[in-house]
Amino acid sequence: MKTISNMSRRVMLGVMGAAMLAAMPAAGFAENAKLKIGFVGVTSGPAAAWGTSNVRSMETLAAWYNELGGVKIGEVTYDLDIVTFDDQKDPKRAIAGMEKMAQEGIHYVVGPNVDDGAAAVRPVAEANGIIYFPYAFPKSLYEKPASNAVLGMIANYQSGPAIYKYLMENKGVKKVAFVAANESDPLSQRDGGVAAAKALGLEVVAQNDTYQNDTRDFSPVLTPIVALKPDLLVLSGVAPANAPLLIRAARELGYEGLISTETAQDAKVLEEGAGELANGFISVGGASTPEIASDRMKEFVERYTKMFGEYNDESNTKVYALDYILETLKASPAALDNVEEFKKAMDTFSAPNPYLKGDAKLTYVGSTSFGQKRQVAVPMVVNEYKDGAFETLFVGTVD
Repeated sequence: MKTISNMSRRVMLGVMGAAMLAAMPAAGFAENAKLKIGFVGVTSGPAAAWGTSNVRSMETLAAWYNELGGVKIGEVTYDLDIVTFDDQKDPKRAIAGMEKMAQEGIHYVVGPNVDDGAAAVRPVAEANGIIYFPYAFPKSLYEKPASNAVLGMIANYQSGPAIYKYLMENKGVKKVAFVAANESDPLSQRDGGVAAAKALGLEVVAQNDTYQNDTRDFSPVLTPIVALKPDLLVLSGVAPANAPLLIRAARELGYEGLISTETAQDAKVLEEGAGELANGFISVGGASTPEIASDRMKEFVERYTKMFGEYNDESNTKVYALDYILETLKASPAALDNVEEFKKAMDTFSAPNPYLKGDAKLTYVGSTSFGQKRQVAVPMVVNEYKDGAFETLFVGTVD
């Protein structure tokens, strides 16, 4: 009978030990827990740029945080998992998307991107304990008794008056005309813009002209408006894909005045659709400018661009939602499974703003507009398009 040498015995024990170690989920090698954050919004069709910038911002940040080892909330470290749903700008699909989030046990969702969708999902969110961050403007979403929606950007009734006032004081604007798609979102934004313009003393020369959202020839719509020679033409709630078509039509009809909107736009879409005819177009931009952007903001832009091959200026605003969720959860870990704790934390929450230079803070605002803190604090950046890129016109704030 052969005996096993001491050397062979040590080799065999070493191999067996390595195999056992590989098979055992030892504590030192345990994976991070998973934290799912949802997105329900539009990523296809004429308004796709709005939701795409949301999703890409979230996915860029999630990959970055996971690369750094995850996010620690309380005593647990989490890897982020972004769960997305394209609602195709359809309220019924938005409801289905929010129901999907509820089924997956997700309590925090970014979106929807339009008024109808944000209003439609409210019952589902409230019934299932979901806090959601819409990019939609109806005040009823953020005023009591509503409490689960948090406005993720600057509203048109906050930016509109600021834009009109600036143009009155700096560009001599006196007469303004409005045109909007015949849908609830842009019509609501038009009505808000008209009220703001009149309150400032501007002469509103047109406010009832509308178009169907699938229109491609805007000359018949704009011809009577151009004939009125307004100093400012406001494209209320215009979708990114339609903005260059409207701009091109107005310029080709001989309109020489200013053109603006209170919705965020895509510089690449403007360049491809209108070229130099879009120069001077004014819109609400992302919540950052080269002058105020921190090193972290610059790295975010680099990572986003590397990940997707391009960058959308609107993501300067869309970057914030995920960080607001995570930082508030860090401040109140009990909110992971109980959104009522999240709501309590919002009133006093404050954290350093990583995307701006200086001592800027992440806080919740909205008391003036909504009577409660149901809006993220981001700079109100107003841009002017020029030769393929946005340039900062001015920066403001809301409370």
